[in-house]
Amino acid sequence: MKLRARILAQQRQRQQAQLWRRARAWQQQAGQILCGPDDQILVNFAGNDYLGLAQHPAVKDAMAKAALRLGAGSGASRLVSGTHPEHLTLEQSIARWLGREQALFFASGFQLNSCLLSALLGRGDRVVCDRLNHASLVDSARLCEAEVRRYRHGDVESARRQLSDAPEALVIATDGVFSMDGDVAPVQALQGLAQAHEALLIVDDAHGLGVLGDSGLGVFEHQQVPVGSDTLLIGTCGKALGTSGAFVAGDALWIEQLRQHARGWIYSTAPPPAVAVATRTALEIIQQEPQRRMALHDNIALFRRLLRAQDLPDSQSSSAIQPVIVGSNENALALSHALEQQGFWVVAMREPTVPRGTARLRITLAADHEPAYIEALVQALAEAWQQLGLTACDPLNPSETS
Repeated sequence: MKLRARILAQQRQRQQAQLWRRARAWQQQAGQILCGPDDQILVNFAGNDYLGLAQHPAVKDAMAKAALRLGAGSGASRLVSGTHPEHLTLEQSIARWLGREQALFFASGFQLNSCLLSALLGRGDRVVCDRLNHASLVDSARLCEAEVRRYRHGDVESARRQLSDAPEALVIATDGVFSMDGDVAPVQALQGLAQAHEALLIVDDAHGLGVLGDSGLGVFEHQQVPVGSDTLLIGTCGKALGTSGAFVAGDALWIEQLRQHARGWIYSTAPPPAVAVATRTALEIIQQEPQRRMALHDNIALFRRLLRAQDLPDSQSSSAIQPVIVGSNENALALSHALEQQGFWVVAMREPTVPRGTARLRITLAADHEPAYIEALVQALAEAWQQLGLTACDPLNPSETS
């Protein structure tokens, strides 16, 4: 069978290129500690539970009680009989938190993004995207019928050039915090560009909401920029909120368009009401306990200070995502393995997740990481770095063009 032969060849090639992936089973315990099936205990520096809410007693209790009361699932899609009052209450809470007119709750961030642009654009329209957007936004652009143009990462002038001969209907789409680099999109300039061209701006702030800004309102608050009426904010509940699902928030016009046309929302079973209850509880904690966010930023500052003290490359990231770019797949895997031997779980990120030649360790920090763990991690990283004879790698892919 030709397809079988082709897939076997692809898999062999992937293994030879040090790109083979496998999922390992872990149980997360309190304080970012992982326990494997062989009783291996590691400190987790690879997760997205930035504020430690996935293990928060109030969040777990809210979900457990809601599941007993409301059941394990919703039983239908949202427009049939799957909308529960808890879904609506969560959407209202998110909208109030972000100062938007409405919000819409989805089962996952990938589901949300993959159907987003098709609900807004059609043939003859254009979407302009940052080159390093998350895979879900990349797929969304591929799935919609609009013309897709990409601009050089974080480069507003490059984005402007893609709008110079644009049609009437336009969307600019960007991550807020980029998931592999930890850097922040220039949202003030992009929003100004969108307003000048009468375009809708979409900002996927999955890694910024709850983390950045004095109140945890994400990249716009972090950059002290008011969110415009023609801007859509996207957030995922599996990051700072510690649960699962995702949401989009904005003016009622845009949210109603998604409610009518977003196929992933219309034709998928709604998330369990218990997840909505747990997410609303986590949202309340984020607003009531700013010390969690402060602890996270103390850990970020400590980590970067220790990197500099060891002459290791500083990512310049102010977010919880701290990449250590190595370059080759082999060296990234070797570093990851060395850290695991010292009791730390840090994943090597390779192509196609990151551009070729920029393989890295993606180290993520959380509010409940003990400072002693961070100190030990950096010491182990410095020792492994020296043993491998590594040098700093330019974090930008030189092959990128505008």
